[in-house]
Amino acid sequence: MSTPTSHYKNPLPIQHIGDPYILRASDGKYYCYPTSAGEKGFKTWSSDDLVHWKEEGFIYEKNERSWGFRQFWAPEVVERSGKFYMYYTARWKEKDSLRIGVAVADRPTGPFVDVYDHPMFDFGYAAIDANILFDDDGKMYMYYSRDCSENIVNGRYESHIYGIQLGDDMITTVGEAVCLTRPDQEWEMKSLAQQRLWNEGPFTIKRNGVYYLTYSANFFGGRHYSVGYAVSDQPLGPFRKYEHNPVLASNCEEISGPGHHSIIASPDGTELFMVYHTHTDPAKGGGNRQVCIDRMGFREDGTIFVKGPTLSEQPVPSGAGTTMKAGNE
Repeated sequence: MSTPTSHYKNPLPIQHIGDPYILRASDGKYYCYPTSAGEKGFKTWSSDDLVHWKEEGFIYEKNERSWGFRQFWAPEVVERSGKFYMYYTARWKEKDSLRIGVAVADRPTGPFVDVYDHPMFDFGYAAIDANILFDDDGKMYMYYSRDCSENIVNGRYESHIYGIQLGDDMITTVGEAVCLTRPDQEWEMKSLAQQRLWNEGPFTIKRNGVYYLTYSANFFGGRHYSVGYAVSDQPLGPFRKYEHNPVLASNCEEISGPGHHSIIASPDGTELFMVYHTHTDPAKGGGNRQVCIDRMGFREDGTIFVKGPTLSEQPVPSGAGTTMKAGNE
């Protein structure tokens, strides 16, 4: 059944998830790849308009050959030369430590098969939240978080964001990883009482020769989880943080923990949206989360703004049309 639709409201009908990443594939559809299936692996959802979503089921399931055994988090999928590459986080059996893996499929809905029987790389520390940037010169870069679980700085646990060049084969790295950001702005200190600080969930875009490294800070399960950004004229920095961070943060009692986002264009390419999660129960917080989207853009001086988080009705993304499937059909 289809109904005329001109507006949408957050949250979208993708719940009990976290860390939403959206790809627009060569088939014209959008695919949402979130932390979604607990200890089992990952699922995906598809959409024509960024608002109405259909669950497509499992795209990757843990099996006896998997190098990871639990904590399957934050998948991101990119398409290149007819193949789909999924970069994801899991806990490595061999070292009982978080690492990043890579799996490949012929379709955006999988099945994705691990390239290796071990993580993509091992730099001797826990690594999570991979994000890939295709640069104008054909080079590719991976951004990720050195996880606070194994990174102690001045007596407290901290997550820092790193970058490294990706090999032409999409499954190896080139050179040394570089630390790009660490928690150092006032808004990033909301979790200081827990002796843990975060810069995580990177997502990088390039515009007018400037690299925008957007990321989340503070405890993911708390109200103060928010999004900020830093800029550089080089893909591996140095990056300088925007002085008016955060650009997406809780703005009322009914919204908690907006963060771990991705950025995607509307169907006609004229608008940008920030896709992020919030807590299903804003009073409780924690790991039960849901997907939201809000418009974002750039001011004349190149700074980022986000028109959110919102709970009120918003116009559907530009180019989505006026007749769409109702609900989650």
